[in-house]
Amino acid sequence: MTDRYAAFHARHHADAPLLLPTAWDAASAAALVARGHPAVGTTSLGVAAANGKPDAAAATRVENLDLARRLRRLPVLLTVDVEGGFSDDPAAVAGYVAELAALGVVGVNLEDGRPDGTLAPPELVAAKLAAARAAAPGLFLNARTDAWWLGVPEPLEQALHRARTYRDGGAHGIFAPGAPDDTVGLLAVEVGLPLNVLHRPGGPSLAELGRLGVARVSTGSLLFRAALGAALDVADAVRAGRDGDPRAVPSYGWVQELTGRFGADRTG
Repeated sequence: MTDRYAAFHARHHADAPLLLPTAWDAASAAALVARGHPAVGTTSLGVAAANGKPDAAAATRVENLDLARRLRRLPVLLTVDVEGGFSDDPAAVAGYVAELAALGVVGVNLEDGRPDGTLAPPELVAAKLAAARAAAPGLFLNARTDAWWLGVPEPLEQALHRARTYRDGGAHGIFAPGAPDDTVGLLAVEVGLPLNVLHRPGGPSLAELGRLGVARVSTGSLLFRAALGAALDVADAVRAGRDGDPRAVPSYGWVQELTGRFGADRTG
């Protein structure tokens, strides 16, 4: 296992949960690094929307690779949301994950939700995980179950069964977005792997989630949606003849400095 892989794995076994903010382009990733975040993920909604494509439709295979290529010079541990791996062929998923690993990516999210709103057979997801683990040993495989996200019957039972199946398939962590607060502690104990949950505004704090046994807390699409909302607020203020709060807007020079400090790797 490389030092970068080992460092990312270790952050899932620390005293406090790993906060994983999510980026959608080179500027957002560089800004998060500049604020001192040692690890950054990507948001599938943000990457898709920024490229004019729908989320969760297996439409951003190329865009994810391009973004990983652009971010490989950043001094950060990068994990990429690959939806369902952009294929139901475990060998194809493994090949894609290996391409990301070759670009310096240290982890991926692989989910069981499908574009039609159903869950993929757990055995198929486990086969994808096993193939990915063989193709990129050490890469942190975060297996996401959408049992709550998609509103399936008996979501807790489904999530626990799937978590165990994915663990047996080679997952290093389990991601359960939408899990109710009163199930998080149970999940953390029962899944047998580091548990990842989604930050929910108004929900438990990082410290509270840590006390429940959570290892990783992701921001999902929140930052991307917040950025869109902030842009709309400024545009509305200008149209209405009002000034927004200048302290909330990064300066032109600061953004330019980010590019100068980190740059974007455009080479193949």
